[in-house]
Amino acid sequence: MNNRSIITRIALITAIVLTMASCRTGRHSSHLTYMEQLGDSRQGTLSKSDYKVTIQPEDELQIIVTSAIPAATSEYNLPNSNASFSTGVGNLITDSQQQSYFVDREGNIEFPKLGTIHAAGMTTSQLRDMLIERIGQHVKDPNVRVLITNFHVNVMGEVRNPHRIHVPSQRFSIFDALAAAGDMTEYGRRDNVTIIREEADSARYVRLDLRDPAITASPYYYLKQNDVIIVEPNEIRQANSRYNQHSAFKLSVISTVVGAISVIASLVIALAVH
Repeated sequence: MNNRSIITRIALITAIVLTMASCRTGRHSSHLTYMEQLGDSRQGTLSKSDYKVTIQPEDELQIIVTSAIPAATSEYNLPNSNASFSTGVGNLITDSQQQSYFVDREGNIEFPKLGTIHAAGMTTSQLRDMLIERIGQHVKDPNVRVLITNFHVNVMGEVRNPHRIHVPSQRFSIFDALAAAGDMTEYGRRDNVTIIREEADSARYVRLDLRDPAITASPYYYLKQNDVIIVEPNEIRQANSRYNQHSAFKLSVISTVVGAISVIASLVIALAVH
């Protein structure tokens, strides 16, 4: 075999090895991609979920009624609460805050002048419109603002900053939650994210594949109050964890054995001296 044939074979083997390595790298990096199944398309249309956040028992609501004449709507508002806090130098500051309406287990709130109102199952827009209609029978052109103030979700698992997130708006997607948690780590499984959602008498869970563009049509794409998002670790993270635990166990055993041998050696030396 001449030198040219040897060089040709070496070049061919090198090319094959590099191709295999790049394929493995490509497959690995694809696991870090959201909406991976969009492929190389430059534009398109995604499905949309029928999304609405409804008021639930044990929610807290902020409802503010205003009009051109403030005195006309003052009786439709809860009184302000005065919360005091320290500046750290011995001074107290009083902060006036609007009190919240608590939705009881039957789904009702007690509203000034109007009495008991069943709010559970309504959206904030529906409750606002209903209040405008009823208050409008006594006040000209009232304006009503309704907010859910205890809208929180919990993000756990393989994200950079797992924590409870206060949701400032009522349109908050799973991608919003992941972004607020610092995004997934490279060890997070994008094909198997669990959402746990409270319902009337139980809790339901679903597993989502964030690589699939059809996720935008899921009723779990937009989050609701007290949803829990769990990002599962991939096989590499689990293998590393098992290896670390095994290594820690072996180190502990070795340390124990070395300690025992040291004690025995000290006793033998002490007996030999005497």
